[in-house]
Amino acid sequence: MYPCKILNKVLTRLDVTGGGDGGFRLKQLCKDIEQSKSPFTNRLSSLRAVSSYNKKMSKYTIVMVRHGESEWNKLNLFCGWYDADLSDKGKTEALSAGKAIKQAGLKFDIAHTSLLTRAQETLKSILKESGQENIPVQKTWRLNERHYGGLTGMNKAETAAKYGEEQVQIWRRSFDVPPPPMESDHKYYETIVKDPRYADGPKPEEFPKFESLKLTIERTLPYWNDTIIPQLKEGKRIIIAAHGNSLRGIVKHLDQMSNDQIMGLNLPTGIPFVYELDENFKPVVSMKFLGDEETVKAAMAAVAAQGKAK
Repeated sequence: MYPCKILNKVLTRLDVTGGGDGGFRLKQLCKDIEQSKSPFTNRLSSLRAVSSYNKKMSKYTIVMVRHGESEWNKLNLFCGWYDADLSDKGKTEALSAGKAIKQAGLKFDIAHTSLLTRAQETLKSILKESGQENIPVQKTWRLNERHYGGLTGMNKAETAAKYGEEQVQIWRRSFDVPPPPMESDHKYYETIVKDPRYADGPKPEEFPKFESLKLTIERTLPYWNDTIIPQLKEGKRIIIAAHGNSLRGIVKHLDQMSNDQIMGLNLPTGIPFVYELDENFKPVVSMKFLGDEETVKAAMAAVAAQGKAK
């Protein structure tokens, strides 16, 4: 009998292949294996049948992608709500994402993105490369990256050397521990708070000085429930181009991940992933990356290493 916690790690490896064998629900697989006396390794041959069965249950498809590498990602800086542009590598990643989507034959009726340039430019390149640049695009601050508060603009490795890797990991990946607040004398406070793109929201009382993942989810999920879900019900095919933490929040919600599990999830830049949902908006295919396994694993590892002291 194998613990579901271990199976979740196995699923991560299976889902990134871009094939179909990862398209099953964790709970269903846990139940299947726990009721069997056969070793897990001897049951891999049955996964395709499980995936095919769940494929028939799929009613809605949604694609998500974290923006390509930004200039601040390249410099390993905490970015948050600072409006960093895409790096040259990030622009290439966005084009590659568009090609992958085109090759997969994925079509969209509407797109959603944040108010930050790096996500918008990634989406623009994807839609152009896949021949879908004329679809409507909805932009919202609710899909913005997590606000890193007083850490904004700081180098992650240098911060780890100063405060310790464990503390930086808690700030970056914990569920409910926020970073220090961004005070009014912070170097980027005026740049962010007085940016005209926020004239229509968030309201002054909603404007964050910092955010944990929990707080990020609290402003992202209402948009998911009130805007995206109704559009899916209408039959709209949707792509979301956003950020590591706003997307981690959606993934946590969809896959019902625990607070500990979400700490270990590192989303790579510029690699689209697909969810197929049943009629109740529960995943039957979870986080199927449009990329080869080794590339995705390497990209995830690179993201995880950003908070380590050099």
